[in-house]
Amino acid sequence: MTSPQPTPENPKYAWMTVHRESPPKRKAAERVGDFDEIYTNYDEAMVRAQASRCIQCPNPLCMQGCPLANRIPEWLALAAQGRFIEAAEISRTTSNLPEICSRVCPQERLCEGACILNCKGDPVAIGAVERFINDYAFRHNAVEPTVAPPNGITVAVIGSGPAGLACADEMVQLGYDVTVFESLLIPGGLLVNGIPAFKLEKQIVERRIDLLRKRGVKFRLGVCIGADISLAELRRDFSAIFLGVGAQRPKPLDVPGAGLHGVFAALPFLIQKNVRSPLVDLAPIDVAGKRVAVLGGGDTAMDCLRTALRSGAREAVCLYRRDLANMPGSRKEYANALEEGARFEFLVNPIAIEGDAAGAVAAVRCVRMELGAADASGRRKPRAVPGSEFTVPAEVLLVAYGFDPVPFPPDSDFATVKTDDWGGLRIDQNQMTSLPGVFSGGDSVRGPSLVVHAIRDARKAAQGMHRYLQEMHAQAVK
Repeated sequence: MTSPQPTPENPKYAWMTVHRESPPKRKAAERVGDFDEIYTNYDEAMVRAQASRCIQCPNPLCMQGCPLANRIPEWLALAAQGRFIEAAEISRTTSNLPEICSRVCPQERLCEGACILNCKGDPVAIGAVERFINDYAFRHNAVEPTVAPPNGITVAVIGSGPAGLACADEMVQLGYDVTVFESLLIPGGLLVNGIPAFKLEKQIVERRIDLLRKRGVKFRLGVCIGADISLAELRRDFSAIFLGVGAQRPKPLDVPGAGLHGVFAALPFLIQKNVRSPLVDLAPIDVAGKRVAVLGGGDTAMDCLRTALRSGAREAVCLYRRDLANMPGSRKEYANALEEGARFEFLVNPIAIEGDAAGAVAAVRCVRMELGAADASGRRKPRAVPGSEFTVPAEVLLVAYGFDPVPFPPDSDFATVKTDDWGGLRIDQNQMTSLPGVFSGGDSVRGPSLVVHAIRDARKAAQGMHRYLQEMHAQAVK
């Protein structure tokens, strides 16, 4: 790492003399051999220099670009002065999982993408500074598990993903008695079983969950709602409920040959390869020495490519029907995948899966695409190029087309919660569902989205729950 350059006397112009430096990253040849995080933190001198590049805008666009409206200029100013613990304390006032968001958020599309310095050069390295100050605070035991005075009111949180953890955190800090129900035997939701450890080491999530436990949050693991416990039972035992069940039903591959052996949904593959625990029991998906094709262009597809390479795949190729400019995945993750040996075929769409005599995948039949007129979302719609069919050899096919909400069992009373046309839970302006006292947010409502969006929804839901419970209490004492 280069030494930070001296800054001018007026910190307003530090960005002109201090160049943006990316955080240290392990070499691709080394990192593909394990599942450890690929980035490490700045040293203290570098983080101060990088934070000093913030020009302290009077109307900070970075805060507007952040879904949580994080107080970014404030903690950048403190970090530039070396006041890292104070900076982390400010960051925690608006985010329940700052040490996680700094690792998994696509900053180039959010805070850093909005940074005014983009007009002149490189934006402030906001994500890397956020990661440093929060890791620093944990390392120096400066994240106190403060316990709020109990108010005697019980709240249930269903799901321990980012929305569930954020909601539980907000409610326990308001004095509520919070119990989190999780169907798996490991808490953390997609933070643990969906995001690979090379992006987010599991001990980071475990550390946060341990903090919640110290604050008084209780976790009941291995409990499936609608099967092990009914909505009626939860409403009897808890004064309010937050549904953070997520959206984990994979979108189907609707082409001939989709049922061949060797075709897998992305999430089971990621869970099996990234969660090294006997508590996770999934049929093995072996990619060692095989050619792997990944369908889709989002972050899940990037995760599949990089996980396959770490699992010994002979090659890993992404087949995506639009071009790079229209690919939804993070550009940082795309670049990391390229460095690690993944290949990308853009403007390509699978039309059939070809099998061998044993009924296993042998190749993906594809057609070339071109971009036509924009669709309702503003993205140019791909269309097939006549006569352009070709095949891509593959023995394993991973489908990463996205996810939909998992419907509640039809015979369960949870099925009484109203949903929209695609299965997302309907909510009002307070994040409350069609049932009084039952709230929701995150992927359960909006579909697959960013961790930071789930946290924002959960914080808003917690405010709505608090108002609702206070009103119920006021009416009860009249």
